[in-house]
Amino acid sequence: MEPEALNWSADTCTVGLAAEVVCERWTLLILREVFQGIRRFDQLTIRTEIPRQVLTERLARLIDDGLLRREPYQEPGQRRRFEYRLTTKGLDLYPVLVALGRWGDKYLADESGPAVEFVHRDCGAHVDLVLRCTEGHELVESRAVGGRPGPGARRRTA
Repeated sequence: MEPEALNWSADTCTVGLAAEVVCERWTLLILREVFQGIRRFDQLTIRTEIPRQVLTERLARLIDDGLLRREPYQEPGQRRRFEYRLTTKGLDLYPVLVALGRWGDKYLADESGPAVEFVHRDCGAHVDLVLRCTEGHELVESRAVGGRPGPGARRRTA
């Protein structure tokens, strides 16, 4: 018996479309740093070790995709430069980075623990992600979640 999902096209799948925007190593590292307050080009090169040309290209793409915006700044005696700020669209990716970090904490951190902890700014407690359906049921196991064709689904043609 074949899975029902084979009857539907994945061409407009939003997971795939989102992956085209953010699922590239350098892009995720840039977003990680900007979320941590590293916003200037030279600071980003230090923290990420991304080659300058690659960083320039990735920042331009993140701006074009609407995840970052450029804000001018000028240090005394220096030329005008830009720092990179998250847009609302970019800020909405924070749970994705937290989820990746939590997965990495569980499976990839060394014995001493993770290098970065996500905490609530007000109380200092660790942040955790919770899956909950619109009826309010907390989904503890991944197997409790299923997929089904949504309103934008299209039947697959042979």
